[in-house]
Amino acid sequence: MAAAATAAEGVPSRGPPGEVIHLNVGGKRFSTSRQTLTWIPDSFFSSLLSGRISTLKDETGAIFIDRDPTVFAPILNFLRTKELDPRGVHGSSLLHEAQFYGLTPLVRRLQLREELDRSSCGNVLFNGYLPPPVFPVKRRNRHSLVGPQQLGGRPAPVRRSNTMPPNLGNAGLLGRMLDEKTPPSPSGQPEEPGMVRLVCGHHNWIAVAYTQFLVCYRLKEASGWQLVFSSPRLDWPIERLALTARVHGGALGEHDKMVAAATGSEILLWALQAEGGGSEIGVFHLGVPVEALFFVGNQLIATSHTGRIGVWNAVTKHWQVQEVQPITSYDAAGSFLLLGCNNGSIYYVDVQKFPLRMKDNDLLVSELYRDPAEDGVTALSVYLTPKTSDSGNWIEIAYGTSSGGVRVIVQHPETVGSGPQLFQTFTVHRSPVTKIMLSEKHLISVCADNNHVRTWSVTRFRGMISTQPGSTPLASFKILALESADGHGGCSAGNDIGPYGERDDQQVFIQKVVPSASQLFVRLSSTGQRVCSVRSVDGSPTTAFTVLECEGSRRLGSRPRRYLLTGQANGSLAMWDLTTAMDGLGQAPAGGLTEQELMEQLEHCELAPPAPSAPSWGCLPSPSPRISLTSLHSASSNTSLSGHRGSPSPPQAEARRRGGGSFVERCQELVRSGPDLRRPPTPAPWPSSGLSTPLTPPKMKLNETSF
Repeated sequence: MAAAATAAEGVPSRGPPGEVIHLNVGGKRFSTSRQTLTWIPDSFFSSLLSGRISTLKDETGAIFIDRDPTVFAPILNFLRTKELDPRGVHGSSLLHEAQFYGLTPLVRRLQLREELDRSSCGNVLFNGYLPPPVFPVKRRNRHSLVGPQQLGGRPAPVRRSNTMPPNLGNAGLLGRMLDEKTPPSPSGQPEEPGMVRLVCGHHNWIAVAYTQFLVCYRLKEASGWQLVFSSPRLDWPIERLALTARVHGGALGEHDKMVAAATGSEILLWALQAEGGGSEIGVFHLGVPVEALFFVGNQLIATSHTGRIGVWNAVTKHWQVQEVQPITSYDAAGSFLLLGCNNGSIYYVDVQKFPLRMKDNDLLVSELYRDPAEDGVTALSVYLTPKTSDSGNWIEIAYGTSSGGVRVIVQHPETVGSGPQLFQTFTVHRSPVTKIMLSEKHLISVCADNNHVRTWSVTRFRGMISTQPGSTPLASFKILALESADGHGGCSAGNDIGPYGERDDQQVFIQKVVPSASQLFVRLSSTGQRVCSVRSVDGSPTTAFTVLECEGSRRLGSRPRRYLLTGQANGSLAMWDLTTAMDGLGQAPAGGLTEQELMEQLEHCELAPPAPSAPSWGCLPSPSPRISLTSLHSASSNTSLSGHRGSPSPPQAEARRRGGGSFVERCQELVRSGPDLRRPPTPAPWPSSGLSTPLTPPKMKLNETSF
């Protein structure tokens, strides 16, 4: 009677091994034998044909399976021959379908292929790995002085940077924090205590900020990176981080090396010792939220878009707070701090002559230049040319405005009293400029329209910018970098795309597509060409990154090195050799991400509808390359006049024939259509005794943010 009921419901009963089974997979017909489908026990097909899973048949009586027929073809071929022939199907898609069908031998073979392609020791660019540090003790109060976590008065030992960490179990950072309750951030979002929030570097020093403490490492020529300082546990999550590491034997003694952390309006400053340890200098208050924290020489600077600036001078030991116009950008050149404001003015402060106005103890804030249209200065970059006369340097300033204009102003050493003169104006952006960089060879601007990048080549004569033949358009491209809608995925200040690098050398953008991504793409800031891509060696998501220009050793033939530093969600820190990557430039694909790579990255997230735009540009935090928030960038176009334009790969062309429209248009269509339509809902699991599908983290909901 049970068999009769099963047959009445259309569910196939057990039959002979040679019985022909007709399948309709996603609209495509396949025919095979029962024995071919069921030789792997406890699979989807054995459950289906035994009646443990209900079936749906089409009009011809074939069993309908709502899956991708293109991926099913190599899977059926494996069931027939026990040999794997991907036939152009991507490995991750094939693995996903093999896990769905419960084909254990195929799953193991595909996982082995992936393991062979991805080494836990990284690729040739992988330079070092620092494990999570020990979680420090809590400060007794906000002003108590608690020394660094040391053993016997010596710095805590750290494994060499060219080795992988041991399996610490619950003895490391994350184990110490299993029972700890982390306070919420000022924004009200929950914090991940073991996650690297911020990374910064200066000379041969690195500072790494976690939720409630920070650590500093120093590179020693013979022993590699060594932990030299660990702060006490703080009462609040760190939101800003700054580091300065001057040369040995400086005039300021112990204040040649300092690290500062800030959250809300409070700033905590430490002095660092070269051989290990540190001491708290003090706690300072800006009175308004700190949105930029950095050093100009040995002077600590804190700014807020409200127009307030705070300066701590290492010589006078004095903290000064002063009001200026609402600040929308900043940059530093030598001892000068330049501030771009929403009234169209550029102000400058000589922080070494502090305080200058003794009568009222105020900083001498002088107006350097005012935009002809009085548009807000939303991005600022200063370039000091090599000294060309006895009078001083030729000062060049590039700035972007709230209306999308890009201007270059210059000041001759002989005409300091008359102020800078307008040199060039570009009106290629229709949205506010959020980033700008003027270097020896290039002018780079980024606007708020999905962070559209425009670049120009700069002509110079005897080191000075020249009008003959003038600045030439070089490239136009976009970069995709999605932000999490719920605040997860790392601190926004630690995920700045750049550009990074010295101004007399090639600079790079660092592209992180989705918040939970473990892969970063390094691209030339001048053309958008891909330099390399790196993937975390331990598989954990990358939550913060920066680029460090490291000094060369004293050995013969040594030269400065450029490193990409990546902080991971598990608290570790990895280092990648960008100098080697730049030396091999041209071996990577010519353009940015291909459409297939973008779709693979977006598989790890779920797009949310666009949020309302910001009320005005005047409320923006500083769009400086080191401080500004990363907005939504699009990588759908990559057009370069220098010849760096990648041709579409066959998968891209096929995708265009199937779907039509641009990549951005299809993403927008997915958002409008509701839930993720690229993959049907996974059916309820079938009974299984031998296969355990690997757990995958839930998709993170994203928000398309814009300035």
